[in-house]
Amino acid sequence: MAADEIRGAVQGSAPVPLSVLDLVTVGAGRTASDALRTSVDLARLAENRGFHRYWVAEHHSMPGVASSSPAVILAHLAAHTDRIRLGSGGVMLPNHAPLVIAEQFGTLEAMAPGRIDLGLGRAPGTDGATAAALRRTDRLNEGADDFPEQLAELTRFLDDDFPDGHRYRRIHAVPGPVQATSPGGVQSPHRPPLWLLGSSGFSARLAGVLGLPFAFAHHFSAQNTVPALDLYRESFRPSAVLDEPYALIGVSALAADEEREARRQVLAAALSMVRLRTGRPGLVPSPEEAEAYEFSPMERDFVDSWNANVIHGTPDEVRSGLDDLAKRTGADELMITANAHGGDVRLRSYELIADAYGLPTPA
Repeated sequence: MAADEIRGAVQGSAPVPLSVLDLVTVGAGRTASDALRTSVDLARLAENRGFHRYWVAEHHSMPGVASSSPAVILAHLAAHTDRIRLGSGGVMLPNHAPLVIAEQFGTLEAMAPGRIDLGLGRAPGTDGATAAALRRTDRLNEGADDFPEQLAELTRFLDDDFPDGHRYRRIHAVPGPVQATSPGGVQSPHRPPLWLLGSSGFSARLAGVLGLPFAFAHHFSAQNTVPALDLYRESFRPSAVLDEPYALIGVSALAADEEREARRQVLAAALSMVRLRTGRPGLVPSPEEAEAYEFSPMERDFVDSWNANVIHGTPDEVRSGLDDLAKRTGADELMITANAHGGDVRLRSYELIADAYGLPTPA
């Protein structure tokens, strides 16, 4: 697998390649259909403006996040784009049988050859009760603890190389390499690159040991970013995939034409997080609702802490914040997520960031 399927190219004056993480957020008064239409518009914008990749994150049982089925959404986005890399940021592997993921992403690869990434996480992407419903077991820690074994099984299905005598030797993920070995078979030389995702040190170390690219969730675990990236680089062993480490970080950032408007938007997103963290998940509230909301002292402390990690403001302010973060962490790529009530606000934010860095404009 070529490293250029992983490494992005810097565009404009950006410090590193820029990418997009989409949670398919649903605002109050909007529908999931509205959110998915925004995702199509945003993927096209990202492709036209030179963002390197576009990932969708798996979440469950959250009314304001319509990304429960990344593979389905990615198939839809593949039909509406031509060049940008598409992937999962990520699929929560313990929620799924490895063969199912190999089949889904083999199908995506057949739809969009050479454009698909498979990012994998070991968290459930939801609360414990929902995870139990997904996995049909209450032994949730078992799934996370078995992650390296699940990853190895998934990799063998993707490569179709179980050894002789293995119980899965005669089972094949289709579409996949087995089609090239069938009479008259021709198969794409590509297979989705694997990425490991994490918000702590476990996946950082595993990605390093396996020589895989690593994506860290800085947008909700900022205090662990530098230690996790250091651990990844220290643990890294060259592989057939990479000869040196490659790490991206997820970054929460929102640009607006005016600083006050950016503050209004991130306050609404923070209220959404307050409700999620206190067991009241719902749609993303409007800025007007957030401004009228009476935050308790504890909630206000949470909002201040949360928004301290959201780079927001005018385009120049956001550019400065992203530049500083890239320098401080040494990340090889920044993957920007914008959580806001309205799809138009999210689209405008990415447009302003692209303009601030002089990214390519459509012909």
